Amino acid sequence: MRKFGLLLVLVLIIVGLTMPTSAQDDDMAVPDFIQHTACEVDLTGETITIYHFGDISGPYAFITQPLLAGLEDAINYFNERGGICGAMMEQDNRDTAGDLAQTQAHYDFYSTLDNTPDLLLLYASGDAELLRDQLAEDEIPVLISAGSVEGLYGENGDEPGWIFATNPLYADQLGSFCDFVAADPMDMYADDPTIGYISWPGAFGEAAYTDETIAYCAEAGVTVLDTPEYFLPTATDISGNVLNLVDAGANILYTNSLASGPAAVARTVTELGLENEVAIGGVNWALDTSVGLLSSGQTLGEDGLPSVNGLVGSMPFNWWTERQIPGIALLNEQAALNERSLPTQNVSYLLGWSSVDIYIELYTLAANEAGSLEGVTGAAIYDLLQNLDFAPLGLTNVAFDEATRAVSLNRLAMTAFLNADMTGPATSGEDALRVPTETGEIFVPIIVPVTDFAPAPDLRPGMMMMEDGG
Repeated sequence: MRKFGLLLVLVLIIVGLTMPTSAQDDDMAVPDFIQHTACEVDLTGETITIYHFGDISGPYAFITQPLLAGLEDAINYFNERGGICGAMMEQDNRDTAGDLAQTQAHYDFYSTLDNTPDLLLLYASGDAELLRDQLAEDEIPVLISAGSVEGLYGENGDEPGWIFATNPLYADQLGSFCDFVAADPMDMYADDPTIGYISWPGAFGEAAYTDETIAYCAEAGVTVLDTPEYFLPTATDISGNVLNLVDAGANILYTNSLASGPAAVARTVTELGLENEVAIGGVNWALDTSVGLLSSGQTLGEDGLPSVNGLVGSMPFNWWTERQIPGIALLNEQAALNERSLPTQNVSYLLGWSSVDIYIELYTLAANEAGSLEGVTGAAIYDLLQNLDFAPLGLTNVAFDEATRAVSLNRLAMTAFLNADMTGPATSGEDALRVPTETGEIFVPIIVPVTDFAPAPDLRPGMMMMEDGG
């Protein structure tokens, strides 16, 4: 606890946190800014289980373990305030360790329970692709944070399935990035922007590299090289991958990886002396707290800051430091009350809370329609998801329809590090805040939005032709 205790205190100072008063602690009502459909059925005495499974001990652990914390804290918070129309929530999950055989085994277990889940949470695109057809056959809808075209829309990208993503598709996120590069409002990129795609192999890592994204970026004036490079999460030297792309003309590297992945790309660019020639971009996970902390203990750039400083990527929801958003203020308070350390205060913790809030709304609607919890089915939840337009905790807007399986709103943001005055981003290592720990000094990562929220391009197969009138 000592290692991260100071970091937790520091974060509370950074966001200007004031601990809740005793009067607030006694108030067990849900805050007014959290808007749920009114309950028409009393579910007191019932239990609603949030079933979920995925990699919590393999390469995704930096992301998924905070998800479990967010789910736990959100469930406890809402249960203390009446749960779902009186029903108490609990969670039931299993670890796949990134093994698809385990994914299948766990799905076989959950899908054959006497009370089949009406809704599941999944973590990874690979799991979604594996289970896509089975979920439709078993009529079990799924929420996932983001996903691949194949997982959400099928092999040909034209069959909306039973999996719904609460972040924009990874392909759409790369399209948003290309729009930002083409506009170049901060004068960050070369006159001939050329992206080299460098990521992990597999469904997640390769999800943004599609014919549609390449064509869309080209129309925007941004070249995406046709020679992507992939490296394993366990790789310790990716200099060959980076040099292959740079030699092919890349002056921007885009990664659809998380945790150690973006940190490795940025570190390698710096170690090769290319930081002034090659910019870094990435998926929303590339801006996660884990990336900043992992990079903090690695190679520093010429400015004395961790090498991921200046990385631009998607941030399709409000972030921890945006305390003017009531939901963000609440999550800061709850993270403090539950002694959640800085590594836990990441993207997935926010997603855990958002997911629970979506569960509350969906089950309230479903119970109102069915007249009881027993009458709620996966098919009923699926129908509700196809018409959902909801803002969980006010952090983002989650909206679907019969043809759409991923949210659209996105924005771009930049990774930075806090200055010593705790008033904004550091401009160099000299004015950066450094926190001593048992293993060395830590720079504190922050996120700086660089665009407003706007719809991401829809880069499913065939959609560009439809938008062009073809």
